Amino acid sequence: MEDYDSILIEEKLLNGVNIGEDHGWQTVSYQKKNKKQSLKKQPEDDWNAGVESSGGDVFRSIEEHAEERRKRIVEAQKLYEAENSTAVIDNGNGEEYGSSDGENAAAVSGGAVVEKKSKPKKAKKPKVTVAEAAAKIDNSDLVVFLVDISASYEKQEDIQLMRFADYFGRAFAKVSSSQFPWMKILRESAVEKMVDIPLSQISEDVYKTSIDWLNQRSFDALGSFVLWSLDSILADLVQHQGASKGSKKVVQQVPSKSQVAMFVVLAMVLRRKPDVLISLLPIMNENAKYQGQDKLPVMIWAITQACQGDLIVGLFMWVHFLLPMLSSKSNSNPQARDLILQLAERIVSLPKARAILMNGAVRKGERVVPPSALEVLMRITFPSPSARIKATERFEAVYPTLKEVALVASPGSKAMKQITQQIMLFAIKAVAEGVPELTREASELSMWCLTQNPDCYKLWDNVYLDNVEASLIIIKKLSSEFKVHSAKGPGLDPLKVALNSIRLKSEKALASVDDAARQASLKEVQKHSKILLGRLSHGNGCVKALLLIGITVAVGAAFVSKDLQSLDLKKLLAVVSKDLQSLDLKKLLADLNLA
Repeated sequence: MEDYDSILIEEKLLNGVNIGEDHGWQTVSYQKKNKKQSLKKQPEDDWNAGVESSGGDVFRSIEEHAEERRKRIVEAQKLYEAENSTAVIDNGNGEEYGSSDGENAAAVSGGAVVEKKSKPKKAKKPKVTVAEAAAKIDNSDLVVFLVDISASYEKQEDIQLMRFADYFGRAFAKVSSSQFPWMKILRESAVEKMVDIPLSQISEDVYKTSIDWLNQRSFDALGSFVLWSLDSILADLVQHQGASKGSKKVVQQVPSKSQVAMFVVLAMVLRRKPDVLISLLPIMNENAKYQGQDKLPVMIWAITQACQGDLIVGLFMWVHFLLPMLSSKSNSNPQARDLILQLAERIVSLPKARAILMNGAVRKGERVVPPSALEVLMRITFPSPSARIKATERFEAVYPTLKEVALVASPGSKAMKQITQQIMLFAIKAVAEGVPELTREASELSMWCLTQNPDCYKLWDNVYLDNVEASLIIIKKLSSEFKVHSAKGPGLDPLKVALNSIRLKSEKALASVDDAARQASLKEVQKHSKILLGRLSHGNGCVKALLLIGITVAVGAAFVSKDLQSLDLKKLLAVVSKDLQSLDLKKLLADLNLA
């Protein structure tokens, strides 16, 4: 038993455990015992303490032996460290370890001298700007290249276009991303300056040779090429911003240094064949890849390139692709709104822009500014006073031109009937929304629809009970502008029919309506309808009276003629009839001052 205890104590000494005076024993006491128990055990504790103090020299020889062994182990360890302290270790990065200060140039290891290796300095590549790379493009070499690929891939236009892009890719290969930080350039540039990025660096000869060759490619091939080019640019954008969360599709990335070429060739195609962008609109509207605030500068840049080739295409893309972003609260912010407005301002301010846009109001059977877009524009331009922002005044500046383009149609045509009915439906709803500026604009649109299409009276009658307040405002406006409306309108009969129907519907509705406010509105409609109908009847009576007076005067003049026998009554009646047919009733009503 004593041998076993000795072994345990020796192991503790070797492991550095300090036994001390209590020889490894520890007294455990419980402080929460009551006083009686502590008093009973006090003599026993005193006895144990005496034994421990008297037996301090029992293990002294063992401690001395263990101390000697520990000293030998420490000395051996120090000797081993001293022998290996001069070894030089290379970590693979050109740095050496082993010496205490890490600065020894050489060290001895096994009798061999290891010298520190120095890193070779990389030669700095010369920086090449976009202008310098563009200046080195030889037009004659480009001509030969285009002839060669046209012959080699005669029936493979997609490959021809890829090789065309490769040619410019090699030309701009030495332009680093620092020389063409396109994302920063587009974010910080105004739309006016975006137009020339980076095509302004290309010489006229190279540009003309390129677009002439592109003009010979098919429309479908160019459409696929434009989509591929946009995808390459947007893929580079995603690469720099980080892939979107939840996106599992791996997109092949294009090095940034080749993006100069992508922008150059894409700009050339869009300027030469801008209609390609319209053909891609369904894909761009359905795929989120082409939407979002981060993609907006790229898409606006592409539309500005198309504007250079065809202003109508630019406005078409603005209305059908960019305008919906403004109507969506989740997608609109001041920066995006500013960029979109800049493009609209540029389009309408170009020389002869109004004439060009009015003549091209319909593109490929589709209206450039359809009625649905006009409604969005109207609501953005005429918000409530509390919702007005700095951009509202800018919308007010471009709205008149865009409105004119939206209302262009031949009088009496099928297109005119369609747009007037569509506009009438949303305008009559906007009239009664309680926004003063919006009410004024919507009322004017409603009046325009009534003057351009008699069927709009019937449409108004059909939706009257759902729009009583708006109808009251329109009737008052018709009454106050009766002269103007009667001169411009298609006739007064459709108005009379509509007013009579509205008056009868109001009477029936009053019998079943309990709401006091609605009753008051219905009564007001009845009142003003009767007034306007009375003026219409008075106008017709005056016209008939004037006609009778005219006939009487003519016949009387004939009877008082000296040569009564030579009077040809048939001829007289024919003259009177001709005069009646040529009578301008609208002008006559206006001259009578019926308002």
